[in-house]
Amino acid sequence: MHRYLVYVLAILLLPVSLYLAEYWAAWYWGVGISAAMVIVGTWDLLQKRSTLRRNYPVMAHFRYGLESIGPEIRQYFVQSDLEDVPFSRQQRALIYQRSKNEMDVVPFGTLRSTYAVDYEWINHSLAPTEMADHDFRVLIGPNCAKPYSASVFNISAMSFGSLSANAIRALNEGARRGGFYHDTGEGSISPYHREMGGDLVWEIGSGYFGCRDEHGGFSEERFVANANTDQVKMIEIKLSQGAKPGHGGVLPAAKVSAEISATRGVPMGVDCVSPSKHSAFNTPVELLQFVVRLRELSGGKPVGFKLAIGHPWEWFGIAKAMQETGLLPDFIVVDGAEGGTGAAPAEFIDHVGVPMHEALLLVHNTLVGLDLRDRIRVGAAGKVSSAFDIARTIALGADWCNAGRGFMFALGCIQSLSCHSDRCPTGIATQNPNRWRHLDPADKATRVHNYHENTLRALRDLLCAAGLQHPAELGPEHIVRRVSPVEIRSLASLYRYLTPGELLRRVPDHAVFHDFWADARSDSFQPPARIQALRNSKSR
Repeated sequence: MHRYLVYVLAILLLPVSLYLAEYWAAWYWGVGISAAMVIVGTWDLLQKRSTLRRNYPVMAHFRYGLESIGPEIRQYFVQSDLEDVPFSRQQRALIYQRSKNEMDVVPFGTLRSTYAVDYEWINHSLAPTEMADHDFRVLIGPNCAKPYSASVFNISAMSFGSLSANAIRALNEGARRGGFYHDTGEGSISPYHREMGGDLVWEIGSGYFGCRDEHGGFSEERFVANANTDQVKMIEIKLSQGAKPGHGGVLPAAKVSAEISATRGVPMGVDCVSPSKHSAFNTPVELLQFVVRLRELSGGKPVGFKLAIGHPWEWFGIAKAMQETGLLPDFIVVDGAEGGTGAAPAEFIDHVGVPMHEALLLVHNTLVGLDLRDRIRVGAAGKVSSAFDIARTIALGADWCNAGRGFMFALGCIQSLSCHSDRCPTGIATQNPNRWRHLDPADKATRVHNYHENTLRALRDLLCAAGLQHPAELGPEHIVRRVSPVEIRSLASLYRYLTPGELLRRVPDHAVFHDFWADARSDSFQPPARIQALRNSKSR
């Protein structure tokens, strides 16, 4: 009977409350509460969808209520300051402090265990340098008609539709003030991107939003109209993204508003489909030809692509196509599997794609081995939020970093994990005007700008401590990692780095190159014959 205890008590309390309410009006509260519980409990017993509710009428709802606030309970009361899933309290606090121009110093020593495995640090110098400037730049597309000087820290791809109008306004205005770029995401260039005038990197995904024809294919005419605006500084072809590589998407017709319809170039009242692959090219060589085509159509702006690394032979096929044709992208952005600002299937979030460190190393090593690294700039994204994150990523092989969630925290994100629900409590990841209108773009733009400025100041201080003058001087020898309680190793000794031109002379003694380089093809993304044979062996 204990399973029905609350329901039975509600039934008994109802007539008692009715009787007492005749003499004391306050008991009408008891009547209302007990009547509601009786109604709920009766419905629980009659319905057949939930066994739990039938076995525990009324009581089951207490469980559902506690379960629904579980993330908040863990975040505010249970989670430690250093538990970084997705971002730790310490990481978030640092961003909040820097975005508000508050003091970000830490008292009484580190909270981290310096003898724990995976603890990392940057080696300092006994001859530190001094620098007044912290506006570190990377020149992308130096041989283009319109090269771009990019900051080493920029806003990663987040589309209008995923983020609200006021969030886009604030991010772009912050980028304009700080002189860094704002990646549009594959949702194309919205009026809110244009309104503030900040530098844009226009990301073009498989849906060709903003440059698509009526059949969903690529439209040169519409591309030229957007690409030749002064605000667009670079073009980025999205091959895959860290949150859900190899996965397309559908924006239901009900969510295709007039604004999204105009921005993406899709009709209202119809599902907006983002395919899992591009239709403008099918092979590595065709991808590079598409890069060249977009560079010409844009009037000579830098054009590159973003990818999350998956099958090694596919990336190697692109690299071989560069080597064989001489057609090069101006830049490559490596998106790590730990990235993801919006919503994605759980299996993709947890188990698809190569994490950023290994992916970046593979891309960097391949370009070095082909003696192409000095001609192609490399950006990287994947849970970058602090100056040390930037330093470590550049030391691994990147030229600059992008961040999505870091800048969301600067906007006021509280990591409520409700990005997919359209009920974002801070008005950032929602299209509900009753929520996003309360986000003040002017105030949040200041915070975005402050976060960028203060993070780069911290990066400057790290470089000075290491005796360096520019992030480009950072190498894997500067970052040290504890690999056991009694052993530490620099990234230079921990990872195998290729020498310039090594791939042109021989296949290096490196497992991934040894297994897949020889079989990779510039004319196809298909797996090598021996891999296909392994797949076919299961069906025999």
